[in-house]
Amino acid sequence: MILRPSLLRPLPFQGTNSVCARCLRKLSRSVQSPKRSFSTSFSARAAVATAKSRNTFKDDYFWANGILKETLGRSKRGLRNTPLPTRGTIVTATASSHGTEPNHVEAPSHIPVQEQLSHRRKRRLREPDPSNLEANYPIPLDASSKLATLSSNLPSRSLGRLFTTYLSLAKPRLSFLIVLTTTTAYSLYPVPALLAPATTAAPSLSTSTLLFLTTGTALCCSSANAFNMLLEPAHDAKMSRTRNRPLVRKLISPKGALLFAIACGAVGVAALYYGVNPTTAFLGALNIGLYAGVYTPLKRISVMNTWAGAIVGGIPPLMGWTAGAGQCAHEGTWRELLFGEGSAGGWLLAALLFAWQFPHFNSLSWAIREEYKHAGYRMLCWTNPARNGRVALRYALVMFPVCFGLAYVGVTDWGFVATSSAINGWMAWKAVQFYRESGHKGTARGLFWASVWHLPIVMVLAMAQKKGLWESIWRSIFGLPDAEEWLYGEEEDDDELEKEEEPPDALVGERGVA
Repeated sequence: MILRPSLLRPLPFQGTNSVCARCLRKLSRSVQSPKRSFSTSFSARAAVATAKSRNTFKDDYFWANGILKETLGRSKRGLRNTPLPTRGTIVTATASSHGTEPNHVEAPSHIPVQEQLSHRRKRRLREPDPSNLEANYPIPLDASSKLATLSSNLPSRSLGRLFTTYLSLAKPRLSFLIVLTTTTAYSLYPVPALLAPATTAAPSLSTSTLLFLTTGTALCCSSANAFNMLLEPAHDAKMSRTRNRPLVRKLISPKGALLFAIACGAVGVAALYYGVNPTTAFLGALNIGLYAGVYTPLKRISVMNTWAGAIVGGIPPLMGWTAGAGQCAHEGTWRELLFGEGSAGGWLLAALLFAWQFPHFNSLSWAIREEYKHAGYRMLCWTNPARNGRVALRYALVMFPVCFGLAYVGVTDWGFVATSSAINGWMAWKAVQFYRESGHKGTARGLFWASVWHLPIVMVLAMAQKKGLWESIWRSIFGLPDAEEWLYGEEEDDDELEKEEEPPDALVGERGVA
């Protein structure tokens, strides 16, 4: 018979107060967890499996006592839950076989690349970060989506949130581009005495007309864009580029967006009517109707929506041209402004913007063709990819005769033909690559960025090489009179010579009487 010594019998453990600090430390060291008490698995099942692989005796004997588990587990919790410097979520296996849920600890969002192992560092630098949507997305994200995200992070009843929400409805990036093309056409209208000493008296440089033109055009664009978002929030939610728009995220009610669109349209058309001329106001109202009433619903019906959208993009330069022509016209009727003498320049600028839409949009849409298909938009990029490349190339080549026509009708000088051919040739070559490779091998991105740079460069070249601009600058520098002044001076000299040669009527009468 074996007798157990009384000293070896287990004593009732009432709590931490009945154990001295030295004994408590000994007990803590005796039940230390293994060094690898955590798992970097991304699933709870893997964490539980790791926990079960621990020493069964320690789990069943020590951790079965609730008091020991609470006391010793709390002292070691900081060590066990220390996260590793890895990407993703770290699951710590502090759970035992009794079904305790594992603890989830978020790893640091950004870890310096220098602190990683060599192979992990190379792989991280080679692979794009999936959390950075803007860097991985094939095209620039919608400006309205960015503004909507910024608005959602602001206080709910602040003026900043209200302003950014309404600004996102206006699509500021697109509206700015349209206003830029309008003012460029306005400045290109050939007005006499453009660089006269009293420049403020020149009709095309009227400050009030320019102010009403830019304001009215921007408001009309904001109205059309708000109507566009109002008509298709359900389809915008299906695309990564547009799913953060304010109506999709319900940052504003449909009623509020409708009131904003109506107010912008009414004020914009009124500004163009009273500050510019009725013809320009009519074109602004027409653009709102075409964009919201024709282009937007046509996107889900036919691929001809791209041509309808190109017409919408070609109208703003015509608005700028009629704004300049209205200040020099005799009667100011719509027939004179749109189809009168000197109106060819406005139509050529409209044709330039019309043709530019196709290489720009066809390359942009190709990069996200699957999203367009999923959203139900009928685009050439996925319905007929071969035709998509042909159309982009065809209209890229149209740029050459259009720029030649601007010099032929006297809007620019003949040097513009040479300078514009260089930038047109660059975009045409990118369009050829896009057509040959069917958008693959980076040709779609190359054509897209070529079109982004092409339009502002051509516009700046046209303004810098406007007909008679450098000649007037040359004469003003050296103090020479303008060509009109030369002609006017010659006419005055001829009149004076004729008066000197002809005898006065009184003398003729006296001689006759004598």
